[in-house]
Amino acid sequence: MYLNHKDFLAFRAKMAASGGVYEKRETSAPSLADIARTMDSLGTAVEAHRKATDERIAELKKLGTVTPETEAKLAKIDTALDQLAEIKKQLELMQTRASRPGIGANGEREDSPQAREHREALIGWMRNPSEPERQQRLHKAQKDVAAKIGGDGWESRAAQVITTTNTAGGFALPEQIERQIARLSVDISPIRQIATVRQVGTSDYKELFDVNGVAFGWIAEGSTRTQTNTSDLAERAPTMGTGYAYPQTTEEAMDDLMFNVEAWLIETASEAIAAGEGNSFVSGNGTARPTGFLNGPTPVTTADASRAFGTLQYIAGGQAAAMPTSPDVFYDMIYAARARYRANARWVTSKAVLAQLRKYKDTTNQYLWQPSLIVGQPDSFMGFPVTEAEDMPAVAANAFPLAFGDFREGYLVVDRVGMRITRDEITQPGFIRFHIRKRVGGIIRNSQAIKLLRISAT
Repeated sequence: MYLNHKDFLAFRAKMAASGGVYEKRETSAPSLADIARTMDSLGTAVEAHRKATDERIAELKKLGTVTPETEAKLAKIDTALDQLAEIKKQLELMQTRASRPGIGANGEREDSPQAREHREALIGWMRNPSEPERQQRLHKAQKDVAAKIGGDGWESRAAQVITTTNTAGGFALPEQIERQIARLSVDISPIRQIATVRQVGTSDYKELFDVNGVAFGWIAEGSTRTQTNTSDLAERAPTMGTGYAYPQTTEEAMDDLMFNVEAWLIETASEAIAAGEGNSFVSGNGTARPTGFLNGPTPVTTADASRAFGTLQYIAGGQAAAMPTSPDVFYDMIYAARARYRANARWVTSKAVLAQLRKYKDTTNQYLWQPSLIVGQPDSFMGFPVTEAEDMPAVAANAFPLAFGDFREGYLVVDRVGMRITRDEITQPGFIRFHIRKRVGGIIRNSQAIKLLRISAT
């Protein structure tokens, strides 16, 4: 994401017209009237969708096919539902941001003097890194966070010189900016919201799991105790990689425009990092990146008691290249998971699959998908919440488009503490790039906690 030279004059005129104030994307918290209107519209759209679905089912029974008019009507309502769901999601996001700690009544940050000095020094360096006074201020401010990042706050380099990287090195981002980027990444990345997230100080992080538990027995008073079986331990070591964002702007924009560099940095970095993480947490191959929960050992049908730890179990949908015809398959997925995992379980799937889940009914002719008309609560399917993850596969032969389980227990995300930034004005003359990066890892944590739907006959 960048401001190119063609955008420069238009952007400067916009700045002048607004009194030089940067126009933020974040708006004020939603009013009760906004929320009420959205929820009313969502409820109306859901009712229309169910009526159209009933018409479709009736036509299938009577004619053996569905008329194009009914299909078009249903598709149109599906689109409206998706749009309303997106609006609801934005309202929830705005409400979350408005209620975060550290934000004052006027939306201003409540920082310590040291944190403000650090942030201001770094933003000044981003605009003009060659000014000696700014270099000294930033170096001084970096020492305030040395205890957290180790060393003196400057990035060390290997003996090998890479000519396309600014030799000035990099800086640790101020804690407040790093925290904002991390928070926005959580808002955007659905898997981060539901997985276990650990902050670690080393990339050599491992967790041990008790696989089968300690054996248990009964005895009478005074009877001899015999040794019980000892539990087996399984080690889970997340694969790590450096996630990065590389936004750029023109030299003219940085020199002349009084836009909010900090807000631009937070917005572009968080969006880019969250998008990349979301894909890796689902299907990452583990090479210089997290291992996604769909990219571990090949899933099998074997139950928990005899399946190798670290391998997920799948339930066949019964159709070679389509979603199941009966909702009974979804019950199989639910009850394949142990009761301890069902308590916090949820569905994870894409919007396209969610549109199909909306059409399933139970034996009493009641829809299994229930929309949430309360801001902050997700939609549910068969009584369990739904998390929409666009990186989940589409419906296709042998694909795994739907997952169910306790992802807090089932998937592990690790963040290497510290996020760094380097200013690069050499790679492409006339443009300034900011290389923001952090080390992130991920792996299946407990393979018994997640079940998959496989599109296959068996």
